[in-house]
Amino acid sequence: MSNKPYSPFNKLKPVYPEFRRTLFFGIGNAKLTEGTATFSLPAGYTCPGADKCLAWFDRKEKRLIDGPNSEHRCFAATMEASRPSLRKSVERNLAILQEARTTAKMSNVIDLSLPAAFLHFVRVHVDGDFFHQDYFLAWMSAARMNPERTFYAYTKSLPIWIAHRDKVPKNFVLTASWGGKWDSLIEPNKLRSARVVQHPHEAVQLGLELDQDARHARTDDGRDFCLLIHGMGAPGSRHNASIKRLKSEGVRYSYSKAS
Repeated sequence: MSNKPYSPFNKLKPVYPEFRRTLFFGIGNAKLTEGTATFSLPAGYTCPGADKCLAWFDRKEKRLIDGPNSEHRCFAATMEASRPSLRKSVERNLAILQEARTTAKMSNVIDLSLPAAFLHFVRVHVDGDFFHQDYFLAWMSAARMNPERTFYAYTKSLPIWIAHRDKVPKNFVLTASWGGKWDSLIEPNKLRSARVVQHPHEAVQLGLELDQDARHARTDDGRDFCLLIHGMGAPGSRHNASIKRLKSEGVRYSYSKAS
């Protein structure tokens, strides 16, 4: 039985040799502002800093697996578990990046793959995270090539961000995501951050605003904020109890187009 996700470079091989050499970008859901492109990699497999949200769809066992310290299941992992087409697209993206390898080649393929210019915002990593410093720098380079767009991402790969903070352009907005292996680095390094809360009341108690339309996430104003838990968790988990409460109170927590 698996107890951790595979290393992205060593285990996930390019299993779709027929793909064209461009990355797949999606269009944002109802939560995101119109005009938002989204990019993803395999959840869990490319998340070196994940801890309390760690989950992944095991490609060998064909099932969703929660990390040992999971408190709120990664929504992206649950989507991959239920949607083979999504799994194919994120694996395809990783395979292309594996093939590129270097920062320069990865940044070029990102730049060439970006969708139409009317998509002014680019949400990086609906699934996945910055799994290597060369990959992180590739995104920073691609953002500099496209100064008319705003790129933004949540990340738990804090050592990489901190080590290359001077390489982050003004049009790439990063937010440290609490609940990872390196939470202790957030406050000493004064990183703008986001916390997942189980109920809107928790945000009020923390004195923070809820971001339910990515307005905070894409704005580099230095202010911390909260995100409301969504999706389903492991059976019997606090996560599911919180979702049940939100449903009973009529609190909006889903970001699908139908919500």
